[in-house]
Amino acid sequence: MNILLEFFVVTFKVLWAFVLAAAKWLVRPKEKSVAGQVCLITGAGSGLGRLFALEFARRRAPLVLWDINTQSNEETAGMVRHIYREISEEAVAAARQAGDGEEEVLPHCNLQVYTYTCDVSKRENVYLTAERVRQEVGEVSVLVNNAGVVSGHHLLECPDELIERTMMVNCHAHFWTTKAFLPKMLEMNHGHIVTVASSLGLFSTAGVEDYCASKFGAVGFHESLSHELKAADKDGIKTTLVCPYLVDTGMFRGCRIRKEIEPFLPPLKPDYCVKQAMRAILTDQPMICTPRLMYMVTFMKSILPFEAVVCMYRFLGADKCMYPFIAQRKQATNNNEAKNGI
Repeated sequence: MNILLEFFVVTFKVLWAFVLAAAKWLVRPKEKSVAGQVCLITGAGSGLGRLFALEFARRRAPLVLWDINTQSNEETAGMVRHIYREISEEAVAAARQAGDGEEEVLPHCNLQVYTYTCDVSKRENVYLTAERVRQEVGEVSVLVNNAGVVSGHHLLECPDELIERTMMVNCHAHFWTTKAFLPKMLEMNHGHIVTVASSLGLFSTAGVEDYCASKFGAVGFHESLSHELKAADKDGIKTTLVCPYLVDTGMFRGCRIRKEIEPFLPPLKPDYCVKQAMRAILTDQPMICTPRLMYMVTFMKSILPFEAVVCMYRFLGADKCMYPFIAQRKQATNNNEAKNGI
């Protein structure tokens, strides 16, 4: 094709993409069903991972829960089983009322949740646990890479081991889990990979260099993977990048922006954050930033001079917003050492 003609075709496709994106803002896309599709969630023992598990359970997806903390993972599984029981009871009641008998509700009764204790920072542990999942559960259709940690130290005060662990859990683990489950998705041309990153994977702040680097890495991994799937014409495999603002899970307890600005940009409620992410996942949205203001911040960071960005950070109190959090972490560490007589 003549390059000039091809240029006009590409221009039209770009403009059409804008039209489709605008249409989705006006008309809510229909959500797809994940009923019966095995969904694996890392870091499912608490925080957003637990809430993702509950949301997928309500949509009748069999669940595989990974977490390094066995007890908290089992607690999540207990909540999921409670939801499954409610679904089964409602289905039985509806079938009896309709006079269809109980045969129609058997698929709902077969919903199961499987728990595995896995340290995603260890490649061998991920691969061994993934093989157990394939043998005991089956192939995974939805992979939610959610596990995350934060060290809470300034760079020069942070032990190398904690920096390495942050990078392993928040970034490297995405490589291992994806390599474990993507081959079957490619074979079937069906699946969905969700990367739970952070707004700090799109723009950064002071004092959390290791965390920002790990989340930037996760975002880069996800975007490159998405392009690779497109290049391979595997349109049946969807990807969604989740980049929330500060979420009130306690992970960054003490983090504060300027007090005059804080009422307009408070920490996100975990339930709201996950519901927004679920809507994006179920409508095959490639990326979701919560709140939407984060799109504007990312855009401005990309076009403004660095000194202008610094001025904005200082005005918002975002330049040192992590310092109170780091101070609290340091105080807690000192208190623990004092209790243990170190």
